[in-house]
Amino acid sequence: MIFFLVGLISGIIGGMGIGGGTILIPSLIFLTSLKQQIIQSINLISFVPVSIVALVVHYRNKNILFKISYPLIFFGIFGTYIGSKLALNLPSILLRKCFGVFLLVMGLYEIFFKDKKDRKK
Repeated sequence: MIFFLVGLISGIIGGMGIGGGTILIPSLIFLTSLKQQIIQSINLISFVPVSIVALVVHYRNKNILFKISYPLIFFGIFGTYIGSKLALNLPSILLRKCFGVFLLVMGLYEIFFKDKKDRKK
Protein backbone atom coordinates (compact mmCIF):
# COMPACT_ATOMS: atom_id res chain seq x y z
CA MET A 1 0.00 0.00 0.00
CA ILE A 2 2.83 2.40 0.83
CA PHE A 3 4.43 1.98 -2.62
CA PHE A 4 1.02 2.74 -4.15
CA LEU A 5 0.94 6.07 -2.29
CA VAL A 6 4.57 6.89 -3.11
CA GLY A 7 3.90 6.13 -6.80
CA LEU A 8 0.74 8.22 -6.81
CA ILE A 9 2.36 11.23 -5.15
CA SER A 10 5.52 11.08 -7.28
CA GLY A 11 3.35 10.72 -10.39
CA ILE A 12 1.33 13.81 -9.49
CA ILE A 13 4.48 15.81 -8.81
CA GLY A 14 6.15 14.45 -11.97
CA GLY A 15 3.10 15.34 -14.05
CA MET A 16 3.30 18.88 -12.74
CA GLY A 17 6.88 19.07 -14.01
CA ILE A 18 8.35 19.46 -10.55
CA GLY A 19 10.15 16.13 -10.57
CA GLY A 20 8.68 12.98 -9.07
CA GLY A 21 12.16 11.82 -8.10
CA THR A 22 12.20 14.38 -5.30
CA ILE A 23 9.53 12.22 -3.64
CA LEU A 24 10.36 8.78 -5.05
CA ILE A 25 14.09 8.67 -4.28
CA PRO A 26 13.92 9.77 -0.61
CA SER A 27 10.92 7.48 -0.08
CA LEU A 28 12.81 4.48 -1.42
CA ILE A 29 15.84 5.42 0.68
CA PHE A 30 13.72 5.40 3.86
CA LEU A 31 11.52 2.39 2.97
CA THR A 32 14.11 0.01 1.51
CA SER A 33 17.70 -1.01 2.02
CA LEU A 34 18.57 -0.79 -1.69
CA LYS A 35 21.76 0.77 -3.01
CA GLN A 36 21.48 4.36 -4.21
CA GLN A 37 22.28 3.33 -7.80
CA ILE A 38 19.35 0.87 -7.81
CA ILE A 39 17.01 3.45 -6.27
CA GLN A 40 17.95 6.00 -8.91
CA SER A 41 17.47 3.38 -11.64
CA ILE A 42 13.98 2.64 -10.31
CA ASN A 43 13.29 6.38 -10.42
CA LEU A 44 14.49 6.58 -14.02
CA ILE A 45 12.43 3.62 -15.24
CA SER A 46 9.31 4.89 -13.48
CA PHE A 47 9.89 8.34 -14.96
CA VAL A 48 9.49 7.11 -18.55
CA PRO A 49 5.74 6.27 -18.53
CA VAL A 50 4.95 9.20 -16.21
CA SER A 51 6.73 11.65 -18.50
CA ILE A 52 5.05 10.21 -21.61
CA VAL A 53 1.60 10.80 -20.12
CA ALA A 54 2.55 14.32 -18.98
CA LEU A 55 4.10 15.05 -22.39
CA VAL A 56 0.90 14.05 -24.20
CA VAL A 57 -1.19 16.30 -21.94
CA HIS A 58 1.17 19.25 -22.39
CA TYR A 59 1.44 18.66 -26.14
CA ARG A 60 -2.36 18.68 -26.50
CA ASN A 61 -2.45 21.98 -24.62
CA LYS A 62 0.31 23.44 -26.83
CA ASN A 63 2.66 24.01 -23.90
CA ILE A 64 5.83 22.79 -25.62
CA LEU A 65 8.36 25.11 -27.26
CA PHE A 66 10.23 22.81 -29.62
CA LYS A 67 12.85 25.42 -30.53
CA ILE A 68 14.01 25.45 -26.91
CA SER A 69 13.35 21.75 -26.31
CA TYR A 70 15.56 20.28 -29.04
CA PRO A 71 18.94 21.59 -27.79
CA LEU A 72 17.99 20.66 -24.21
CA ILE A 73 17.13 17.12 -25.34
CA PHE A 74 20.29 16.72 -27.41
CA PHE A 75 22.70 17.93 -24.74
CA GLY A 76 20.62 16.26 -22.02
CA ILE A 77 21.19 12.89 -23.68
CA PHE A 78 24.93 13.57 -23.76
CA GLY A 79 24.89 14.65 -20.10
CA THR A 80 22.81 11.63 -19.12
CA TYR A 81 25.42 9.28 -20.52
CA ILE A 82 28.18 11.03 -18.54
CA GLY A 83 26.07 11.16 -15.37
CA SER A 84 25.12 7.49 -15.60
CA LYS A 85 28.73 6.41 -15.98
CA LEU A 86 29.69 8.66 -13.07
CA ALA A 87 26.89 7.30 -10.85
CA LEU A 88 27.91 3.72 -11.51
CA ASN A 89 31.48 4.45 -10.46
CA LEU A 90 30.70 6.40 -7.26
CA PRO A 91 30.20 4.65 -3.93
CA SER A 92 26.50 4.42 -3.07
CA ILE A 93 26.89 6.47 0.12
CA LEU A 94 28.63 9.31 -1.75
CA LEU A 95 25.93 9.30 -4.42
CA ARG A 96 23.27 9.46 -1.70
CA LYS A 97 25.04 12.40 -0.05
CA CYS A 98 25.37 14.22 -3.39
CA PHE A 99 21.64 13.80 -3.98
CA GLY A 100 20.91 15.11 -0.47
CA VAL A 101 23.12 18.16 -1.00
CA PHE A 102 21.43 18.82 -4.34
CA LEU A 103 17.96 18.72 -2.73
CA LEU A 104 19.16 20.97 0.10
CA VAL A 105 20.62 23.57 -2.28
CA MET A 106 17.47 23.54 -4.43
CA GLY A 107 15.29 23.88 -1.34
CA LEU A 108 17.33 26.79 -0.01
CA TYR A 109 17.16 28.48 -3.39
CA GLU A 110 13.37 28.12 -3.47
CA ILE A 111 13.05 29.50 0.07
CA PHE A 112 15.44 32.45 -0.12
CA PHE A 113 15.81 33.51 -3.76
CA LYS A 114 12.93 32.31 -5.94
CA ASP A 115 10.32 34.70 -4.50
CA LYS A 116 12.56 37.74 -5.06
CA LYS A 117 13.18 36.72 -8.67
CA ASP A 118 9.45 36.17 -9.34
CA ARG A 119 8.50 39.59 -7.92
CA LYS A 120 10.67 41.37 -10.53
CA LYS A 121 8.57 39.91 -13.37
